[in-house]
Amino acid sequence: MLSPSATPEISVVIPCLNEEENAAAIANAVTKQLEPLTDSFEIIFIDNGSTDGTAAIVRNLCARDARIRLIINTRNFGQLRSPAHALFQARGRGIIGIAADFQDPPELIPELVQRWRAGTDIVLGVSETKKTSPLYSSLRKLSYDLQRKFGDYPIIPNATGFGIYDAKVIRTIRELNEPEPFVRGLLIETGYTIDTVAFKRPDRAAGRSKNGFFALLDFALSALAYSSKGLLRAPLYFSFIAFAATIVSMLGAAWSIVWAQNPRMWMFAALLEFQFGLLFLFLGILGVQVRLISDRTRGMPLVIERERVNFAPED
Repeated sequence: MLSPSATPEISVVIPCLNEEENAAAIANAVTKQLEPLTDSFEIIFIDNGSTDGTAAIVRNLCARDARIRLIINTRNFGQLRSPAHALFQARGRGIIGIAADFQDPPELIPELVQRWRAGTDIVLGVSETKKTSPLYSSLRKLSYDLQRKFGDYPIIPNATGFGIYDAKVIRTIRELNEPEPFVRGLLIETGYTIDTVAFKRPDRAAGRSKNGFFALLDFALSALAYSSKGLLRAPLYFSFIAFAATIVSMLGAAWSIVWAQNPRMWMFAALLEFQFGLLFLFLGILGVQVRLISDRTRGMPLVIERERVNFAPED
C-alpha cells in the first residue's frame, strides 16, 4: 500500500461536481485498471462545490483506501481552475486526467500508460464525433474554426482533456502561473511530444451533465481568449467589414425610400444589429483577456480549499 508521503508512478485526477451517483463507481473502475499496471498509484478527487453527497462518498472511499485523496473547494471555481489545481497537486511521474461520469472510458488507461512509458510526454484521448443537436455541433465547429484561424498554436479537435501527461509537462504549465489555465491549449504550447488515442465517447453512466449551454459557451470563449493573440486585431478587421456593410445598407435604405419599399428598412436594421453583434462579441473576448491580466496581477489562487483528505502535511 502506498504511503501518503511516497511518490507514486501514476496519479489519476478526477474533477467532480454533484457526481454522487458516479463517484464510487469511477474510483472502483480506475483502481481495477491501475492495479494490474502498477502497485504505485494515487487517485485524487477534487470536489468543485458539490451540493449533493459527493464529498461524503469520497470521504468514505478515502477512509478505506489511503491511495484515494480528496480536495474540497469552498465553492465552484469553474471548469478550468479546479481541474488544473488538482493536476498541480498530483505527485505521480505520469498524471492522468479523467471525467467522473464515465464519458472518458477507464478501459483506455492501460493504453495511455503504455504509450507514456514508451517515451511520449503527452497522450491525449480524442473522441469520435457523437450525434448532438445541430446548434451544439455548429457552435463546436465554429469554436474550432476560430481557434484554427486566429490561434497562435495548433489545436487538436475533439481532444477532451482525457489523457496522460508526464510530470514535467504539468510542472511547466504550473510555472506559467496562469490565473485560469486552459490546459488543453497549454499542453500543445509547451512543445512536448504528443500522441493521440481515438475512442468512442459513451453516454454518462448516471446523472445529468453539469455543463449546460452557457457553461460550454463560456469554456469556448475562454479557449479563444487563451489561444489567440490574433483576436486582439480581429475587432479592427471586422470594424472595416461592418463599416462597408453599413454603407451598402444605407444605399439600400435610400433606394427603398425612393421606391417606397418599406421592408428594406428591416434589412438595414438587421445589418446594423449584425454589425454591433460582431463588435460586442470580440470586445467581450478582449474583456476576458484584460480580466486575465488583472487576475494575474492580483495573484488570486486557482481555488480556495475547504478541506483535504489523505494528504501528508508537507503536500
